[in-house]
Amino acid sequence: MMRLDRFLSGQTALSRRETGEAVRRGRVTVNGTPVRTPDAKIDPEKDTVTLDGTSVSYAAQHYFLLHKPAGVLTAARDRSQKTVMDLLKPEDRLPGLFPCGRLDKDTSGLLLITDDGALTHRILSPKHHITKYYLAQLRDPYDPAYEALFASGMMLREGAAEEPCRPAEVTQIGERLAVIALTEGKYHQVRRMFAAAGNFVENLLRFQLGALQMPVNLAQGAYLTVLPKDVEMMLKTSSISYAADYCRAYYSSYWINERAYLW
Repeated sequence: MMRLDRFLSGQTALSRRETGEAVRRGRVTVNGTPVRTPDAKIDPEKDTVTLDGTSVSYAAQHYFLLHKPAGVLTAARDRSQKTVMDLLKPEDRLPGLFPCGRLDKDTSGLLLITDDGALTHRILSPKHHITKYYLAQLRDPYDPAYEALFASGMMLREGAAEEPCRPAEVTQIGERLAVIALTEGKYHQVRRMFAAAGNFVENLLRFQLGALQMPVNLAQGAYLTVLPKDVEMMLKTSSISYAADYCRAYYSSYWINERAYLW
């Protein structure tokens, strides 16, 4: 059993105080009957709750799969910059939501927003080494020598010292397009790896995490609700050849089409 105001504050964008006020004003019904006491007990799995005539469904945790545009900050909040949370509809800005992991401001692509701390810990845990797949648009033509260089665990400067990267995979899908598979997430890692190899990344898209691929029809700035079983795909394995085929089929013209996105 759960308090009515707690249920509403967990499933809507209203605060606990605002839900209490809504209940007292008769805006809430339980199984068709108006209830005016915020501490009334309900069974969230069985009872039907409405707010202003709209049914409020129950989910223990929430999962939103976002297609983050470049230029938007991956953070729960920021005083001066637009964040991924600003892309959510007001009714979806539920308490406790946060971006799962990091996606650099100038990188677009797949990002999970959730309030499930336990699953996030599993996804981000170093022992799982979830593979992240990126499409990079390069300034100069692709060089097949990158494949051995990336696989060798190249060195990147970290402060005053140099540290090795975990071995990574890279493959060509166009003259200046490459798919990269990483199992770690150093700061600006893809860009720094190509820079160390003598090239420059002009644009970067993350299109797959583990075996979870970004839906083809998910526009930049848009998001969809997914189930825990969908998120679990991040913990499954894939291959760079499978990811590259998917990317070649659906995202090889991504930066031509991205102009359709308007903030």
